[in-house]
Amino acid sequence: MLREIQEIGSHAMDIYNYLLAGIDPRLKEYPMTQTPITMSAILLCYLFFVLYLGPRMMANRKPFQLKEAMIVYNFSLVALSIIIVYEFLMSGWATTYTWRCDPVDTSNSPQALRMVRVAWLFWFSKIIELIDTVFFVLRKKHGQVTFLHIFHHSFMPWTWWWGIVYAPGGMGSFHAMVNSAVHIIMYFYYGLSAAGPRFQKFLWWKKYMTAIQLTQFVLVSLHATQYYFMHSCDYQFPMILHLIWMYGTFFFVLFSNFWIQAYVRGKRLPKQDVKQCQNGTAVHGKRHENGVNHGASNGNSGSHVSKMKKA
Repeated sequence: MLREIQEIGSHAMDIYNYLLAGIDPRLKEYPMTQTPITMSAILLCYLFFVLYLGPRMMANRKPFQLKEAMIVYNFSLVALSIIIVYEFLMSGWATTYTWRCDPVDTSNSPQALRMVRVAWLFWFSKIIELIDTVFFVLRKKHGQVTFLHIFHHSFMPWTWWWGIVYAPGGMGSFHAMVNSAVHIIMYFYYGLSAAGPRFQKFLWWKKYMTAIQLTQFVLVSLHATQYYFMHSCDYQFPMILHLIWMYGTFFFVLFSNFWIQAYVRGKRLPKQDVKQCQNGTAVHGKRHENGVNHGASNGNSGSHVSKMKKA
């Protein structure tokens, strides 16, 4: 039994060393690219915090406001996403790429090294975006910590790490450029939303954010689908294209379900709460600056007022 365990461990290490040997040598200078252990540890700590430690820590605390931090964070990601899109365009997509079968340039030319740099920067931006969920937990926005959100923020950076260390560039980087373009719009919306009520009138396009994300997945899947209809293509890592196609389709289904639940069935449309007073009169709640819903009623008991405040 012990010998079998040792053999399994030996084979596992052989596979691990084989995978590490395939890492693009041009990326070995960059942080967290020599081994997947550091990256995996960060993601495991993220999951531990958002699923267990964070909720327990905030259970008996008031939610943090974090308004200024969120404004700086969101608009910083807007600027970072703009840089990433620009670098992807200048590294090939607006210069030498055909937008069809574009292999990874494995040379040390300035343009190839520029693509390597932006590929790593794109992946690192996904590590930064883990702060999204941390903000949700600290602000006690538990309804926004969904399976879709956690899966997207944890599993995707893990798979993207393997993508950028093996294939920094080529037609497999199309999804990264499109994703960064979508994040320019998305974090701009979040930044305005965090700025306060006076900017609410500029956020009428909230539900179109999901439509933009759905369009992203369609474009990514269609671009990857080209590979299956080409007579020959010298892209070196077809497995990455298979995964991109599957992810694009999978997330299209998940976000479509979100769209239906949120905007077709109205679960995220604004609603006016209706409160029932003791005398049987329906009172419509009004939101005040202090965040308490008040109703026009007479002779209510103290316990009823307390319940209204909690509601």
